[in-house]
Amino acid sequence: MKRIAILTSGGDAPGMNACIRAALRASVATGVHLYGVRHGYNGLIDGDIELMDRRAVANIIHQGGTMLGTARCHEFFDEAGRATAAANLKRTGIDGLIVIGGDGSFRGGNALMQEHGIQVMGVPGTIDNDIYGTDFSIGFDTAVNTALESIDRIRDTALSHERLFFVEVMGRHSGFIAMESAIAGGAEYVVTPEVPVSAEEICLHLNEGFGRDKRSAIVVVAEGENPGHVFDMARKVKKHCGLDSRVCILGHIQRGGSPTARDRILAAKMGVLAVQCLIDDDEENGMVVGEIAGEMCFTPLAESVGKRKELSGNLAALAQLLVE
Repeated sequence: MKRIAILTSGGDAPGMNACIRAALRASVATGVHLYGVRHGYNGLIDGDIELMDRRAVANIIHQGGTMLGTARCHEFFDEAGRATAAANLKRTGIDGLIVIGGDGSFRGGNALMQEHGIQVMGVPGTIDNDIYGTDFSIGFDTAVNTALESIDRIRDTALSHERLFFVEVMGRHSGFIAMESAIAGGAEYVVTPEVPVSAEEICLHLNEGFGRDKRSAIVVVAEGENPGHVFDMARKVKKHCGLDSRVCILGHIQRGGSPTARDRILAAKMGVLAVQCLIDDDEENGMVVGEIAGEMCFTPLAESVGKRKELSGNLAALAQLLVE
């Protein structure tokens, strides 16, 4: 395999640029040409594919976002769109594709591989950390630290005004950011999509705390299916237990910013390994690169998109213990 393409798809995540840089350097070191695809799968369909050199990735390791751009491509849902993408890759002489993204991005890559024989390697790049087959995905650590910094700042105001705050973090289907930022930030309660709770349950817990002379509290809430539902939760809590509160939605601030050291190192490991596997052209092709218990590993693309990553029971138990 002498020509490989790389793209970023779905939501951007800090560390994507570090992964692109690592993949490019690994390719150059082995005499393989790496092509960058602009704007995700849209670029594959439009033929927006360019050969990259070392200068293309100079001074990007510390930058958030993705230098290649990203988008959600509706045309790629259709077989005709995928056929056009595959034809563009083959016309350019590209035999392998690295997809940096989340579950939806991997579904597209798996379909491209199954239908057209393009060798695909998936690199988990999503702040939600919901990819099956890896303990951590690129961008998650940065997002948690961004949320934590905000929670620490909000706590100053909560203490000063003796007030209850609801802080909404990202995580439509996954509570990883909410759980870890709540534990690290010393929140009094955490609400995740995996464990639905009622306003009455929140009130019961908060009333116990305020009954012990507590005068401020922070509740971290994952956005769930309906971002902004935290306002409804705050209204219900006020109705049931009379606690007035303020709501802060962190939103897309969690996606941006310079990636942490952990995200940069993880991105470098994954980018290099994805290139090496494509070059070796062995049985590891068609895989998602991951890291479990500190060791690099592989999960078949079809298995990764077919299974749901569960929130750690140990983490949930820790959160429950610390908020008591």
